[in-house]
Parts: sequence; C-alpha cells; structure tokens
Amino acid sequence: MLGHAQTLVVLLVAMLALTAVARRLLLPYPIVLVIGGLVLGFVPALKPIPLEPDLVFLVFLPPVLWAAAYFTSLRDFRANLRPILLLAIGLVLATTFAVAAVAHAMMPDFGWAPAIVLGAIVSPPDAVAATAIGRRLVIPRRIITILEGESLVNDASALVIYRTAIVATATGHFTLGHALGEFVFAVGVGVAVGIAIAVASRWAMALIEDSFSEIAITLLAPYAAWVVAERLDASSVLACVAGGFYIRRHYSAVASPATRLQAQAVWEQLIFFLNGAIFVFIGLELRTLRASVKEGHLGEVIGWGAAIAAVCIVVRILWVPVASWIPRKLSAKLRARDPMPPLTAMAVIGWTGMRGIVSLAAALALPTDFPLRAEIVLITFGVILATLVLQGLTLPPILRAIHFPEDDSLAREEQHAREQASAAALAHVERLALEPWAHTDLVERMRTYYSQRDRRFSRLEIGQDEAGRKHAAAYRRLRHEALVAERLRVIELRNLGAIGDEVLQRLEHELDVEALRIGAGDQRLDRPVHH
Repeated sequence: MLGHAQTLVVLLVAMLALTAVARRLLLPYPIVLVIGGLVLGFVPALKPIPLEPDLVFLVFLPPVLWAAAYFTSLRDFRANLRPILLLAIGLVLATTFAVAAVAHAMMPDFGWAPAIVLGAIVSPPDAVAATAIGRRLVIPRRIITILEGESLVNDASALVIYRTAIVATATGHFTLGHALGEFVFAVGVGVAVGIAIAVASRWAMALIEDSFSEIAITLLAPYAAWVVAERLDASSVLACVAGGFYIRRHYSAVASPATRLQAQAVWEQLIFFLNGAIFVFIGLELRTLRASVKEGHLGEVIGWGAAIAAVCIVVRILWVPVASWIPRKLSAKLRARDPMPPLTAMAVIGWTGMRGIVSLAAALALPTDFPLRAEIVLITFGVILATLVLQGLTLPPILRAIHFPEDDSLAREEQHAREQASAAALAHVERLALEPWAHTDLVERMRTYYSQRDRRFSRLEIGQDEAGRKHAAAYRRLRHEALVAERLRVIELRNLGAIGDEVLQRLEHELDVEALRIGAGDQRLDRPVHH
C-alpha cells in the first residue's frame, strides 16, 4: 500500500488529469473531480489521507473565501443585498429546520438538537462550488452575483446555528436570546477583524517595494484574519469575506503593475490547486465514511441521505419564488424599482444549490461522542454528492433550454471605462505638452496612439450587426497574429544565442500584457487562433 506522501502525489496527478478531462468535456470541474475521487477511493493501493476538520477549515477556506470576495463586485453585492440575505440567512434557517423536522421523524432516538445540527451542516451551498460552476456557464450577471454573494455569507449563519445546537445537545438548554446575541457578535466582530487585517496588510504593502514580499502579505492576510477571528469566537468566514472586499478596493493603489501580474498568477495557481484538492478529497473520503457505519446499516443511511438531499433541493426551489414575491407584495416602491424576476431566473437560482467542503468539514468536526455522528457524516456526504452531481450535471442543459439573452452590461461598462481612461490620458498629455522635456514629436505620437485606440475599441461588437462583429474579430485576430510573429522571432533569437533569457522574459512579458489587452491571453503558440 502506498504511504500518505505517495498517495498525495497520485492525487495531484489525478487532479490535473481530471481537470483536463472536464475542460475537454465542457463539464464543471468540481463534478468530475468528485466522481474521480470516488473512483480513486476504491483503489486498494491508495492509503486514505485523514481529512482533519481543522486542516480543512484553516488551510482551504481562508484563501478561497478571500479570493471569492476579492473577485466579487462590492457594488453589485450591495445592489443585490436583499436577495443575498434572504438566501444566506432566511433560506439557511428554513433549510435547517426543514431538514431537522425530517431527520427527527425518520431517525429513531434522534433528538431535536442533533437534528438541527444536521440541518445546519447541510443548509449552506458552497462558495467554491458556486464560483467554479457558475463562472463556467452562461448565466446572467445578476444571477451570478446573487449566487456568489449568498455563498460568501451563508456559512456564517449556518455555523452559528451549528455551534449553538451542539452546545444545546451537550447541555440540554437553548436560549433564543443568547443565540441571537452570539450571531450579532460573530457577524460584527468578524467583519471588524477582516477589515482590520486588510488595513494592516494595505499599510504593510505601501511600505514595501519588493514584489515577493507584497505577494506574501496577500497570501498571509486571509489566514491571519481567520485565526484572529477564531480566537475571538467571531465569524472567521465573514472576516475573510470582509477582508477580501476591502483589499480589492485599495489594492490597485498600493501594488505595482508587476506585482499585480505576479500576484494574479500566484493566486490563480493557489486557488486552482485548493479547489481541485477539495473536491478530490470529498470523493476520496467515501472509503473512510463507509467503514464508520455499522454493518448492515449502510442501506438505511443511504436512504436517509437521499431524503435529506431531496429536502434541501425542494426547500430551495420553493423558497426562491416565495422570497422574491413577499418583499414586492409588501412594498410598492420595490415593485416599481425592481419588478418580479422572470421564472427562468428564479428556476436557475433555485436549482443552483451545490453543497461542498464546508458541510463535510462541519460534519467531521462533530465530537466523537455526538449522537449518530457516523450517520450524520455519511448523510452529509450523500447530500454533497447528490447536489453536486445531480444539480451540477443538469444545470448546463437547463441553461441551454432556457437560452438567456446575451448580457452585454459588462462589455458596455468596459467600453465606457476605456473611453473615460483614454480621455483622461489625452487631457493629461495636453497638460504635459507644455513641459520642456515633452518633445512635440513624442506628444503627437501619444495623441495618435490614443486616438487610434479609441477608434479601435469603439468598434467593439456591442450591439453591432454581423459585419461589425466580424470586423472587430478580424482586427483581434490580425493583432494576435502579429504578436505571435514577434514572440516567435524573440524565441528564435534566444535559441540562436543572440539574446539571453532575461531579455526574452522582459519582451515576453510585454507581449503577454498586450495579448491580455486584446483578449487573446489564453492563446498558445501551438494552437490555432480562435475567430
């Protein structure tokens, strides 16, 4: 049997292979990774790797939550705060108590407090799953914002209920006022801790001019926020979310372009690895979970898991239209400002409720003497598997059947920003033209550059006819072909010994930035140009 180190290497190789398969099949990679982990769990030579709850919470969640908040628009989050909170708090409560009621009725000798613990464990959809699956599908921008905003906040409310119910199970006492007070404290202090850590990180990066140190600070910040919030019994989830939001607002001012490009590469690799490892470990954990249930009892537990998964799915499907209708029924101003969303949008939100690593880690973190602990862990795994595979696999065909209209709001905002940025640059150039060092020919070249860029980007295919779109695509292809020729020649010069690798890297960096600017950042030299 392979040891833990060898097993980890096999899992990493499998993760890369499965991700490539997912991309080739155009499937959300969390689903393929979970299924792959399930298959690997049946390989006798692989020694199971213990999935410690503290390790999952501390190693995986802080950077994933921080990055998810960083890449979520705070403006859009605020604009959709009502539906986000109705899902992140209201739906979590509804799901928790619906699951508790069903579990209490199905499972013998299962008290209300342990049943509520189970409900809190399986109630929150996962931030990783929502981001990984939602971003790869054609979903309107507002729906993505609501789903990601929900997944950022719902863990906090679910974990407060979870901890309160565990205490109630151990002591036999529950006080609503105490639970509400704990929730308010966890939210307020958690947000304060996250902002404080982000402010300290911002100050530190402003004092440092070394890119590697600045990137190290960005990597350390989410872990610092998590640990400090945990020590204060506050919401470490919201600490990471608040910190990610804050640092995004100020990162552009304190980091240099080189640092931002390097940090983006580091963070993309880190999040890719963590996301992939999370879902492989979820699938691989089945072998350990099977052994934890008494012999002959597995079939009954599987039935319980299927029933709980059905409750989670049905409650969400029912909650979304009800939570959309009630506020508008109560407020005429809201009805006028934000009419009832279409049934298709509510259907997608209602069906997108994949569970993930937070639920499994919360289940594994239960005390060893907790009532029906093994059954709760296996039921949680069943809910994760059912929602990821069932909802994740059926979501793409559902979206294809709905065929949402193209959402070009982001492209329009980008075009507006480009126009305003060019206008600001030209105005500044005109002011600098009076300086003695600004030669007339250089100023004229700069004017020509921005004028040409304005004309080029004004031909974006936003609302254009087919001829206009083909013209814009042809320009991007022509520019990309020219960049490829530059790149090949520079590589050839390096191979001939005319230039060294340092010069190659500098020129290649400039070409990479230009490729990103024209939207060809994913094009490789060994692949044909998309057009």
